[in-house]
Amino acid sequence: MATDIISQGRSFDFLIVGAGMAGASAAYFLSTEGSVLMLEMESQPGYHTTGRSAALFSEAYGNAPIRALTSSGRAFLIDPPDGFANTAILTPRGALFVGREDQMASLDAAYEAGAEHLDSVQRLTARDVRELVPVLREGYAAAGVLEADAMDMDVNALHQGFLRGARGRGAQLRQDARVAGLKRENGAWRVRAGGENFFAKVVINAAGAWCDEVATLAGARPVGLVPKRRTAILFDGPSEMPFAAWPAFIDADEEFYARPESGALMGSPADETPMAPCDVQAEELDIAIAVDRLQTATTLEIRRIIRSWAGLRSFVADKTPVVGFDPEVDGFFWLAGQGGYGIQTSPSMGRVAAALARGDDVPADLQQFGVVAAELSPGRFGPGPMD
Repeated sequence: MATDIISQGRSFDFLIVGAGMAGASAAYFLSTEGSVLMLEMESQPGYHTTGRSAALFSEAYGNAPIRALTSSGRAFLIDPPDGFANTAILTPRGALFVGREDQMASLDAAYEAGAEHLDSVQRLTARDVRELVPVLREGYAAAGVLEADAMDMDVNALHQGFLRGARGRGAQLRQDARVAGLKRENGAWRVRAGGENFFAKVVINAAGAWCDEVATLAGARPVGLVPKRRTAILFDGPSEMPFAAWPAFIDADEEFYARPESGALMGSPADETPMAPCDVQAEELDIAIAVDRLQTATTLEIRRIIRSWAGLRSFVADKTPVVGFDPEVDGFFWLAGQGGYGIQTSPSMGRVAAALARGDDVPADLQQFGVVAAELSPGRFGPGPMD
């Protein structure tokens, strides 16, 4: 039977469920070590969260494990391997956190989290803030915190670089291949997807908002993943002033954010509405909330919305990614719960996933930034229901 499976090209060392940013980055780093198959349920990789992300590279964003993963991947994004991308993945932008008088505690926390390991983080006065973003209403922003080295990210260039690199090393990609069954037998996985059976030593669950559903098929306990809708709008910038060089500006309590995007401005109410996994769409109410919050904080008059969209950002309770072998189900590996950080952490997340899936330790250079396997492990949830 094994010979027949191999002759059909359906037996792999690693089978990755999902070809978004998480699955593609894992495939890129694993494909030098063994045979890899990516199964994508849609007709194109990255259709859901990856394809709807307006990512900003910020080393001051997220909790300590997220910041460690982000900072440790910066070198890869600044100087990727030859042939990885035809354009720069990171370009200068800056991130400006703004706060009202009643938000000073949140601004202090943002400064302390960033300044702990970044020299580029600085406090700004109300006057400084309005010089950087002149449309902020006078009297609205009492102070600010600037992360000068935050960058725009070319999400498509990064995603395609991982996919192209993985396939160049022999990894395979099957599209329109939703996983319908997972069964462990004779020390390997039999995976039913797209009307075919595939076999693998290790299954890597990188299915985004669907990770708990895939885990259930494999007989693993869910980790309590909660997909949350995030809405974005693209609208005309002010015609009377140049705005292309503005930093991203973010409310201290993340009640909204905005930044220049494709000759216009992109904004969001930073909503986090729990949803079942689905092809999520923007809701009219969230669009209206985005417009209201932006117009309250700024002098912008949003008369025309060029485009609106929504994506799902999936979190577990502690908002830290889940990366590692399931403690109870042999050969089942989690790569889930990236939340809103999956794009900026992808170089390090892919390397960590590849190392742990091979049975190795976290790479030493990532450990120096504070990346710790135990903080990411699904085993951290302990015994009992993971909900």
